[in-house]
Amino acid sequence: MDGIHLLGEWYGCPADKPEMLRAEPLRRACIDAIEAAGLTIVGERFHQFEPQGVTGAVILAESHLAIHTWPELDAVTIDVYVCNFTTDNTAKAERVFATLKSRFAPARSSFQAIQRGGVPAEALAPAGSPA
Repeated sequence: MDGIHLLGEWYGCPADKPEMLRAEPLRRACIDAIEAAGLTIVGERFHQFEPQGVTGAVILAESHLAIHTWPELDAVTIDVYVCNFTTDNTAKAERVFATLKSRFAPARSSFQAIQRGGVPAEALAPAGSPA
C-alpha cells in the first residue's frame, strides 16, 4: 500500500467554467488527465447537483481520483491517491493533479502530499488487536 495521496483545495476558480458546473465536462477533464498521465481507469461515477456543482470519482487500478466542485463558492476539492505496488506512480499522480489544477486556474490553493504505507510488516499491529 505504499503510495502518495495528493490533497488540494482550490479557491477563486472561475465559476463559469463548464467543469465547475456540469458533470460531463468535469468527467471529460478528469478522464483526459488520467489517460494522459498513463494511469488505468477501472470505473467512474459523476453526480450532477442542481442547480450546479458536481462530485465525481474515478477508480484506478492504481487507486483513485475524487473531485468536488462548488461553483457558488468558486471552489474545488480534489484528492489523487496512487499505490506504488509494482512501480512508482508518484509522477503520474502529480501530473493528473497539475493538469486539473491548471484547468481550474485557482487564484489560491492549499496542498498536502501524504506518503501512504511504507510501514515495516513487524511494526503493524496483529489483526484484531487495538491499533
